[in-house]
Formats: sequence, C-alpha cells, structure tokens
Amino acid sequence: MYFRKAIHLLSVSSLAIVFVCAPEGIAWAQDEDPAARLARLEALVAEQSRRLNEQEALLARQTELLEAQSRRIDDRWRVADRFTETTALEQGGVGAPVALPGATVLGAEGLEAWRAGQDPGARSPIQAPPPPSLNERRLQLAAVPEEVAVLSPAGRASFDISAEYTRSSANRLVFRGVEIVPGLQIGVIEASEADRDTLGATIAGRYGITDRLEVDARIPYLKRSDTVTTVQQRDEAVSRTIDLKGAGIGDVEAGVRYQLNGGEKGRPIFVVGLRAKSDTGEGPFDIPRDEFGVATRLATGSGFWGVEPSISMLYPSDPAVIFANLSYFAHLPKDIDKTEGDILIGRVDPGDSIGMGIGFAFALNPRFSYSLGYKHNYIRPTSTELNDVTEKSKSLQVGALTFGLSYRVTNRFSLNGNFEFGVTEDAPDMRFVLRVPVIF
Repeated sequence: MYFRKAIHLLSVSSLAIVFVCAPEGIAWAQDEDPAARLARLEALVAEQSRRLNEQEALLARQTELLEAQSRRIDDRWRVADRFTETTALEQGGVGAPVALPGATVLGAEGLEAWRAGQDPGARSPIQAPPPPSLNERRLQLAAVPEEVAVLSPAGRASFDISAEYTRSSANRLVFRGVEIVPGLQIGVIEASEADRDTLGATIAGRYGITDRLEVDARIPYLKRSDTVTTVQQRDEAVSRTIDLKGAGIGDVEAGVRYQLNGGEKGRPIFVVGLRAKSDTGEGPFDIPRDEFGVATRLATGSGFWGVEPSISMLYPSDPAVIFANLSYFAHLPKDIDKTEGDILIGRVDPGDSIGMGIGFAFALNPRFSYSLGYKHNYIRPTSTELNDVTEKSKSLQVGALTFGLSYRVTNRFSLNGNFEFGVTEDAPDMRFVLRVPVIF
C-alpha cells in the first residue's frame, strides 16, 4: 500500500517538474488554451495510471514467484539432513549420485547447487529416482539369515568364506530289567553321555542372473569328533569310552531363488527357492565298521540326495525388516543292500523335514545391523529295512533361537556372525557361524 502511494506521488511530482522547469512547458502553459491544457494533463495522467497498473501486475507476479521459490527451498532443506549422507552411502559412498524424493538424481556438483538453492537440473542430467527395493539395503541388512537374504543384483557375484562350530551333548539313563517293588530292581542300569563337536569350513558363491533371479552353490568341509561314555551297573560298574573322529568333504549343494514381486505400495516381498543336496560326503553306510558293527570313524555327509523347495517373505518396516520362511526338505530313498554282521540292510528312506523361521533385522546405522529370530524343524521318522523287516525311528523336534550380527567394513567386504541356541531336546546346544562375504 505504501509502495503504491509513493509511485503516485512520484508521478505527480514528475509532471510538476516538467511543467514548471522546462522552457517548452512554460511557453506551452502561457500560450495554450486552458481547456487544451486540461485535456493534455488528463491524457498524461491516464498514461501514468496505465503504466502504474502494469508495474503493479508485474510486481504481484514477481512476489508469487519469490514465495513459491522460498517454499521449495524450505522443503528441500527440511529433508536435507535425512537424505544427503544416508542416500549417498546407500548408492555407492560420498560423491556418488544422490536421489532426492520427488526430484532429480544429483552428482557432487548438483548436490552443491541444491545446497545453494539453485536449480540442480542446470548442472546434472535429470532422471527419475529408481523405485525402492531391498537390493539398495543389502549392505545395511546383511544380518538377515542367509536362507532369506535379499537377492544379488543382476550381473553381481559374491563369494562367502565361512567357518562354523557346533556343540551337542546328550545324557541318557536306561534301565533294562524288572522292578518288583519301588526301589527294588532286577536288571541292568545303563547311563551314557555323548559329546559331539563339529568344525566346518564352507566356500559359497552367489550370482545374480537378473535383479529377480539368483543361483548359488556351496562346498563344505567337515571335521567331527565324538566322545561317548557308557556306564553299566551290574554286580559292579562297567565303563567304556569310545572316541570317534571323521573329516572330509561334506554334501555339496546348489540352488536357485526367484523374487516373485517388487514390494510396491509397501507390500511384502516374496522369494521362492529350490535347493538340491548331493551325496558327495561319506555317508553312515559308507564308513567301515568292526566285527561288532560299531563304526570306526564318523560320517561327513548324509549319504542321500535331497531337494528342498522353500518360500521366504521380507516385509520392510523402517527401520527394520521382518522376515519369515517355510521349507520342506525331502530325502530321496535308496537301496543300501549291504550286510553288517548278521543284518541285511535294505531300502532306507530318511525322514523328511518341515522347517519354518521368523524374525526381524534392524540396521542401527549404514554399517552395523543385527537380527533376532526363531527357527524350528520337524524331522519325520526314518524307515529302514533290516532283514526284510521295516523299522522306524522316532520323530525329532529341533528348535533354536537365532541371533545375527553384521558389520560392513567397505561396500564390498563385511563380517557376519550368526549364533543358534538350541531350545529343544533334539537340537544342538549351540552353533556359531562366522561369514566373510566379498562382493564383486
């Protein structure tokens, strides 16, 4: 309002100066008819009003543009702290292209222009930001268990070198005889204690054929050691200790995994897989035995082929990812046709296994993440033909709590540790796996 009044005063003052000071204006004021002078004055005032209106319209347009630009700058600065450093690390480190929400993909110069409030499109090419996917968070969520991990990007290969240790122990007390009255027993009391230690090393490789299709293979090496102590109480205690060892290549595995959907609109991502296990390891029917049928060393494999279809679910819920998986491992039966002592071993069908797991992974920062979960396997009874009579073992319930840690040293190299603690009678006491994945 004040600005408009100032323009009016400036216009009137300019007319007065022209009429009073200019010689032509004085001569015109003395010689011209008053009516003509009034008409000229009105024409000049009308012209000044028109120009004033044009200036006011231009000023209003400039004001709108300034307010819009100010709002854009404020919006960008509000998201600057959240998207600048974190997004740069996720897409390849500091200096890599940075994707701003709803805007452009900026390089280092574009980022500086954006900080200065300039148009980054004048310095860097404009392209739409890629749709969000779990591949961008692979490094941040490396603590997710390997069986439900996100897939490798297309054309990207990775190799894992891992070492593991498994500890199992079992105590059993068996009475073979007759109990006449409580406390009076006729027979044999047998107590046994078994301690099993397994050390393993595995070389594994993964390759992304497409962004949704991945293949992998694993070659394990096992070193086992069992100590079994048996005590029988008859007239006197009789104790016997058996130490068994075994080492060699385990069962080689290969698999393929396919991502069914992209997780658009906040939906969970589903991945299906198929894994095949060979019988390259030395099985329990391949190892030598003494005249009493007792094994002289431990097996390093199952001795049977197997296939495992599975389906996994990953549900991003920032800042965590919830995961779950369901699988069915089927062993292929085989005719052993081997005699051990006086027993003929015929067709053996190892029990199939139904597995499930659930948990979540949480990224504390771009380098460190951890996961918590639970996994459970129900192993069906094994059927074995002994002298043409089919015997069945009991079913097993194997449940364990899982805990994983991951620290990313560089964008291509990280350290992962996974712990499993058995919570059922049939489960190993503990298992620890240290993985060193290297991405190429």
